[in-house]
Amino acid sequence: MKDTAINESLHQLIHAYKRRLRAGIQEQQIGLPVSHIRVLKGVFKFPLSTARSIAQRMNLDKAQVTRVLNDLVHSGLIEKTDNPDDRRSQFLTLTTDGISTLEKVSGLEAEVARQMTRNLSTEELENFARIASVMVANMKEHSTPDERS
Repeated sequence: MKDTAINESLHQLIHAYKRRLRAGIQEQQIGLPVSHIRVLKGVFKFPLSTARSIAQRMNLDKAQVTRVLNDLVHSGLIEKTDNPDDRRSQFLTLTTDGISTLEKVSGLEAEVARQMTRNLSTEELENFARIASVMVANMKEHSTPDERS
């Protein structure tokens, strides 16, 4: 298979997946941009995160993450609590509404994955996951330190 065919296949897959997720987000009336959902996931995945730790993990500018976090606090999806070890930072936690929103997103992602993989066997999916992992590892080997997270 030529490199252009692989590139085109990946491009089409990524965009089809994103389009379906965005449509589902609108249908579910979640009302958050993807950047906000990613930050919510980060706060959930890494308990006691701070704005700085989220920005580092996501390779984003701290000011950008701070704006997203302020939106999420204002929307009642996360809350901040004082960090007793560092008065300059605050710990981030999901509220009940934040957890509920993430549950909707997770359900949507599962449905999109089912749609995307419906005509594939378990063996084909396992092979895809293995191949994709190798590709990601190959890319990490040739990335700059900022790209490796």
